[in-house]
Amino acid sequence: MTGNIDVVVIGGGYAGVMAANRLTQRDDVTVTLINPRPTFVERIRLHELVGGSDDAVVDFREVLAERVRLVVDTATRVDAAGRCVTLAAGGTVRYDYLVYAVGSGSADPRVPGAAEFARPIASLEEAQRLRQVVDATPATAALTVVGAGPTGIETAAELAEGGRTVTLVCGEVLGPYLHPRGRRSVARRLAELGVTVIEGPDAQVTAVTRDAVRLGDGRELPSRVTIWTAGFGVPDLAARSGLRTDALGRLLTDETLTSVDDVRIVAAGDSAAPSGLPFRMSCQAAVQLGPQAAETVLRRIAGVPPAPVQVGFAGQCISLGRHAGVFQFARRDDTATGLHLGGRLGAWLKELVVRNIVTQLAHEARKPGSRTLRLRDDKRQQLLRARRGEAPATADRAA
Repeated sequence: MTGNIDVVVIGGGYAGVMAANRLTQRDDVTVTLINPRPTFVERIRLHELVGGSDDAVVDFREVLAERVRLVVDTATRVDAAGRCVTLAAGGTVRYDYLVYAVGSGSADPRVPGAAEFARPIASLEEAQRLRQVVDATPATAALTVVGAGPTGIETAAELAEGGRTVTLVCGEVLGPYLHPRGRRSVARRLAELGVTVIEGPDAQVTAVTRDAVRLGDGRELPSRVTIWTAGFGVPDLAARSGLRTDALGRLLTDETLTSVDDVRIVAAGDSAAPSGLPFRMSCQAAVQLGPQAAETVLRRIAGVPPAPVQVGFAGQCISLGRHAGVFQFARRDDTATGLHLGGRLGAWLKELVVRNIVTQLAHEARKPGSRTLRLRDDKRQQLLRARRGEAPATADRAA
């Protein structure tokens, strides 16, 4: 390919910003980032926004390379045949290659009353609205957090530390990712904060009303504000654009993150499903997938075969208010080990990780290609070998 090459990145989250910055390595590549907001959202701080300790946003000028053109708009359709992206405000942006990094958001709760009366927290706007609701609610009012993954635990702890009366409805178990030792550490801290934790086979929410939450065993919990953190969904942009996705809506790709439908479309982050075996939706995966998606594009431009994706995990860090936390160590295949750090050390480590991610983005903006860490997950390779011959057929690779 000769002349200037236009690469469009849809989505300015952790994966999208990493990809956009990495793409500026080549002088003949023009990078456009399409994002619905003019600021970068620190999504892993949204619970802090709700609790009033952080605004969870960073100026894009701090994390985005100067050569990246930012278009503040929402992509409504990808025209793969015409190689262009339609924008909500009108007009289109053409591309030679596209990085699909639309991320994830709140899932449809599919529980009677939840869509009407429960408050999601997965996006900046949802968290901002929730903070306003919480601020307007009497301090003694009962608050219920549904979902005991990291977001639910962190939100419950943040609000309880601020003096709120909080019940955390877990479903089957508190912190399903955690090793039992890490789980006990989280439970102790929540008890110290006064959070009522409800877990077990009957701790499933069956209905939400304006002022209560109903459980599977028939109990009704008074709830002035109900916060829904149970699960995440993916925007349906790929499906609406006629691209193949998995059941959740993530773009199906091969192991180089290339769409199974179009060699010029590459995915990264929560919205990618490489070989139908997507990684856990997380910032940890996104900051690894973003640079690798960019490298796939750069290699195709250079006429070099792209490399298979390599993502490994170190663990999961959970803040438990401003003064405690838990860092749950894990194997590279994302399974928890018996080792964890808790208390103030856990809080310090969580904050260090969160700050370091922004630092990584900024460093990649200044020195694209500098982030080279790849943690190999051997278990994934075993799964792929076991499924060989069953993965979706890839698209014609003629560029």
